[in-house]
Amino acid sequence: MARNLQSGKRLRPVDLARGHGLSTQAVRNYEAAGILPAADRTPHGYRTYTPLHARALRTFLALVPGHGHQGATAIMRAVNEGADEEAFRLVDESHAQLLEDRRTLRAVESALRDLEPEAGRSAGPGRDAASGSGSTFIGPLAGKLGIRPATLRKWERAGLVRPHRDPRTGYRVYGEDAVRDARLVHQLRRGGHPLEQIAPLIDRVRAAGGLEPLEAVLRDWHGRLSARSRAMLAGAAELEAYLRERG
Repeated sequence: MARNLQSGKRLRPVDLARGHGLSTQAVRNYEAAGILPAADRTPHGYRTYTPLHARALRTFLALVPGHGHQGATAIMRAVNEGADEEAFRLVDESHAQLLEDRRTLRAVESALRDLEPEAGRSAGPGRDAASGSGSTFIGPLAGKLGIRPATLRKWERAGLVRPHRDPRTGYRVYGEDAVRDARLVHQLRRGGHPLEQIAPLIDRVRAAGGLEPLEAVLRDWHGRLSARSRAMLAGAAELEAYLRERG
C-alpha cells in the first residue's frame, strides 16, 4: 500500500521537516508512530516522502490543538491503517469531551449564580454565630444544605472544605470561606460532578480570594473552549482533505 501512496514528487525528510518547522528526527518519529504513512526507501536505504506525507503531517499538526497530541496520533494512526471508522469514533470522543467540558462550565456558572444571593444573606441577621461572625457548626450547615454531616466530613478529607477547630471544644467551625466552599461543592455535586473535578475549581476560588474575581477565570475558560472548538473545525477540514487525497 505504501508504494501506491508514494507516487508523484519525491521529498526528502529534510524537505518535510523544513516545510513544517520540525526536525528531521521528529519526522522520522512521526512515521514510526504511524502518524505518517510508511515511506519508500532508495536503493541506499534513504527515506523518500511525497506530497501525501506532507498532507498527513499538516493534518496531524492541525488536529493536535483540538484533540491533543495523543488523540491526534490515534486518529492519524487509524486513518493510515485504513480504519476510518475508528478514526471517526476517536473524533466523536473528542467532541463529546468538549461538550462535557462545556456542561461543566455551565454548571460552575450556575453554581456561582446560586451562591450570590446566599452570600448576600450571610451578611445579614440570623447567621449562626457559633464561633465568631458568620461561622457555624457542622450540624446546622449540613441541615441547611440538606446533606448529612458525614458528607461534609468526606469533603473535608478531600480538601474541598476547610473548617477550623474550636480550641475549647474541638468542634468543627465553618467560617464564611468554608461555608462558601461547602455551598459551591454542594451545587456541583448536585450537577453530578465528581469530587476530583470540583477540586481545581475550589482551588481557584481560594486563590482568587472569593467568587467575584473568578469572572476572569470563567472568561478565560470560555475562551479556551472556543479555541478548542475552532481548532477541531480546522482539524476536521484538514482530515477530510487528507482522506480524499489518500483515497
